[in-house]
Amino acid sequence: MTIFEFVGQYWPRLLSGTGVTVTQFLAATALGIAISLAMGLLRLSHSMMLRGFAVTYIEIFRGTSLLVQLYWIFFVLPLFGITVEKFTAGYMAVGMNIGAYGAELVRGGILAVPKGQWEAALAINMSAAKRMWRIILPQALVNMLPPWGNLMIELLKGTALVSLISVTDLMFEAKQINGTTFLSAQVFGVALIIYYILARFMLTPFMRWLERFMARKMGRA
Repeated sequence: MTIFEFVGQYWPRLLSGTGVTVTQFLAATALGIAISLAMGLLRLSHSMMLRGFAVTYIEIFRGTSLLVQLYWIFFVLPLFGITVEKFTAGYMAVGMNIGAYGAELVRGGILAVPKGQWEAALAINMSAAKRMWRIILPQALVNMLPPWGNLMIELLKGTALVSLISVTDLMFEAKQINGTTFLSAQVFGVALIIYYILARFMLTPFMRWLERFMARKMGRA
């Protein structure tokens, strides 16, 4: 069977799986960004307890395998009376893992804002919260976006692991089709192309546009 015949026969299942992959990616991205922002700010907190909590979270999720984290959420938490539906467990694991890496990007981006900006905001008597949200974070975002682009691609590839807990994403559908047809080259070749298209022609251009947009907003174009 040629690659075109294969796609013509199995495209509905591949398209359905791609839709689940994109949904997992979007949900994990939203969760990951929220965690990154929270943990990055806590990492800079003056409170030793809050800073210690953020450091512990970051070290645990960066220092252990995403696959193990996924299995813990889906298979181990029910032993403690916490049952998480497989779709939710999938994006939770990926989002929480990426959030730990993103937290360090947030921290680095904030620390890269020139000290003069902090002093100017303090000089006009801005509260700490206003100083952060209106002056520091917008500038830090410009610094963070290039490495965040790479992190988003890693997140997209990480969603493939959710197939191991039977989330019907692209990789799950590919493995199911391969199990019945044994057309490994066609199945995983098409899956590879789809992931590449999502990363190279959708995610990467969007992140580059966002970088240019934010640079213009901050007068750095």
